Amino acid sequence: MLSKKNILLGVCGGIAAYKVAYIVRHLIKSGANVKVIMTDSAKAFIGPLTLSTLSKNPVYTDFFDMESGEWSNHVELALWADIYLIAPATSNTIAKMANGICDNLLLATYFSAKNPVIIAPAMDLDMASHPTLKRNLDTLSTDNVSIIPFESGELASGLVGPGRMAEPEIIHSYLSDFLSSSNDFEKKKILVNAGPTHEPIDPVRFIGNRSTGKMGVALANELAQRGADVTLVLGPTSHQFDFHKNISVIRIQTAQEMRDACVRVYPSCDAGILSAAVADFTPLSKTDKKIKKSSNTLALELVKTPDTLAELGQLKSGNQVLIGFALETNDAIENATGKLKRKNLDLIVLNTLEDKGAGFGHDTNKITTIDKTGEICTFDLKSKKQVAKDIVNTLKTIIK
Repeated sequence: MLSKKNILLGVCGGIAAYKVAYIVRHLIKSGANVKVIMTDSAKAFIGPLTLSTLSKNPVYTDFFDMESGEWSNHVELALWADIYLIAPATSNTIAKMANGICDNLLLATYFSAKNPVIIAPAMDLDMASHPTLKRNLDTLSTDNVSIIPFESGELASGLVGPGRMAEPEIIHSYLSDFLSSSNDFEKKKILVNAGPTHEPIDPVRFIGNRSTGKMGVALANELAQRGADVTLVLGPTSHQFDFHKNISVIRIQTAQEMRDACVRVYPSCDAGILSAAVADFTPLSKTDKKIKKSSNTLALELVKTPDTLAELGQLKSGNQVLIGFALETNDAIENATGKLKRKNLDLIVLNTLEDKGAGFGHDTNKITTIDKTGEICTFDLKSKKQVAKDIVNTLKTIIK
């Protein structure tokens, strides 16, 4: 799985840095392309010349070369990498990653990374067991950084216990397994919709909702990261998103435009995940001039918008999979199950405004899934990136 993959290796200043030579050698033997970034302190433990010779590429140590003035473009490095592996990852670097501190090339590249980031922590026993480290690792995990666990054994201080960086063979195996699972949607075409719709009343006003599109975009990025060819139909949202290169984005405004795009795209897809908060009603008539405040009341006649999810349920054929979302305020399980059956879905993802931290506007969500057999799975409150991973993992068990 590592053949022809671009692996960017960040090396921090710890005694385990000497093992990096073996990591590079394993990666090169597997056919990977390797580039190395080192912090200043890492150079005290292993020389850049060693890693340059083994990787067959220059080693990057600073933002620019003082003699030539040549710039080390951290954005280009981040875009080049299929995986950014930081090994050893010291407590210092982990803390900076978790708290947004960007004071060297390794960290600047981390904050520019679009593809998976994996760290292999290494430190002494007391540091490894400190509650601050646990909080920082939890933060990175929430940010979708994968963490290769410590190994236990004799440490540089002479203490015995957890803190050793995983051995090069373990790290190599972890990367291979990671890439194997991260390509599990290769050659699959997936439709995702996200965000709100805006139903115009006049040129100034509209009927809408508080959806930001964060959940749907997280799903699209997770699928794309795992090899899927994703079409994202995205409603009007002010949030600025970064999209994976495997995502084609169709921007829409209204429920009718959402319906038209989804009906056009879904027949050629293996699955659809409809997470958008589509307006249920739209004004019967729209005026091309702003409505003046000429009276104390204003009556709007509303008509139902197209039910895109139900229409796709009717269009679904063969092995196609269709997943919908339900946001409920009461009788949640009963209402969601009814929607699952009425709209011919394979899975419905339920969230409720009763759960603190879930729903519109949050970076977290708490979901319950219900499948066609009636099986109910409830998940803890997590970041929307982690929720996306849970949903995509569930899709993996359904899709053929």
